[in-house]
Amino acid sequence: MILADKISELRRARGWSQEELADRINVTRQSVSKWESGVSQS
Repeated sequence: MILADKISELRRARGWSQEELADRINVTRQSVSKWESGVSQS
């Protein structure tokens, strides 16, 4: 499983939106979206 899939799977398993995950780890929602789409890994 690639990182993008794992982030998405774990986030959804907890019932979190991308925005909620972003708030919890102090990044932007756009960063989470890029990670999940595989555009960015940093």
